[in-house]
Amino acid sequence: MKTIIAACSQNLSGSRASVQTALRTLLAARWPSQRDVRSWLQLLSVLQWVLSFLLLGTVSLLILIYLVFTSFWPISALYLAWVIFDWDTPEKGGRRLPCLRRWPVWRHFRDYFPVKLVKTHDLSPSHNYIIGSHPHGILCVGAFCNFITGSTGFGEMFPGIRPFLTTLAGNFRLPVFREYLMSGGLCPVTRRAIGYLLSKNGTGNAVAIVIGGAAESLSCRPGVTTLILKKRKGFVRMALQHGAYLVPSFSFGENDLFRQVVFEEGSWMRSIQQRFQKMMGFAPCVFYGRGLTSVQSRGFLPYARPVTTVVGEPVMVPKIEDPSSEMVDMYHEMYIRSLLKLFNENKTKYGLSETDELHIL
Repeated sequence: MKTIIAACSQNLSGSRASVQTALRTLLAARWPSQRDVRSWLQLLSVLQWVLSFLLLGTVSLLILIYLVFTSFWPISALYLAWVIFDWDTPEKGGRRLPCLRRWPVWRHFRDYFPVKLVKTHDLSPSHNYIIGSHPHGILCVGAFCNFITGSTGFGEMFPGIRPFLTTLAGNFRLPVFREYLMSGGLCPVTRRAIGYLLSKNGTGNAVAIVIGGAAESLSCRPGVTTLILKKRKGFVRMALQHGAYLVPSFSFGENDLFRQVVFEEGSWMRSIQQRFQKMMGFAPCVFYGRGLTSVQSRGFLPYARPVTTVVGEPVMVPKIEDPSSEMVDMYHEMYIRSLLKLFNENKTKYGLSETDELHIL
């Protein structure tokens, strides 16, 4: 018996020693600092945003199709009925959720790059506005962060102004994704949707349009400031029809967030991209960013580069229900001059040199 008791005592002593050693090792280990935690939160916030835009609609559609062939088919049937009932909502102002704009994750998203909004002139709540957003980049980070989330202080800088951002109408045909887009204040880039916001939603509306669109994204690469704008005049015609002021904005650093394989004009790959763009409305870009594990690895996350969106001086536009082509051309030229002025006055402040020029095609 004494032998057994001695053996048990020896085992207990050994166990206590092992536990104490383990505790000492744990306490001696390097704990994550507040800076490390912030970096992880910022990375995760960007990851959820990228996955939402790239996969949420497609994955939701596949899940609903799968449920049709299971005992859970009523879920798909009910959602289909809801979409049919709610079909026109995206083109009638959408369904904004202020709580989503104030979601704390957007602050981490903002700080990852970081993204900054710069105001140069006041916007009166007694008018409506069309904000031209340039350049398109790959995923329009600057436009999304500044006009959809409240993280950069748009509401405080422009009190009384409700910002909206337009995107491809096809995105609002994808289940669940359409609800996600509308809740943030996105609407289809269609005449009907934009016209509703500028004529039937009161005043103080600012509709941001990424004018260069998919065609501009094909030329997106670091160090290049080329815009597709010369033949894009529909937004000016709409501004005249509704008496909405035109406001230029430029996101410095937008083109530095990803690296893109750019195919030369006339090449067969460029032709495929352009044909796909005409058929589907968006261009299949071959791009890459950083990976999830390290900055040196390659992946689909944007690089952490500063993005500064500068909102320029409004171009006052009269209301003309049926503007002539000459009138549209005149205000289009005024808008381009205002945009060039905005670019040249701010380029050296936000990462470009004095010799950098804005090329408009």
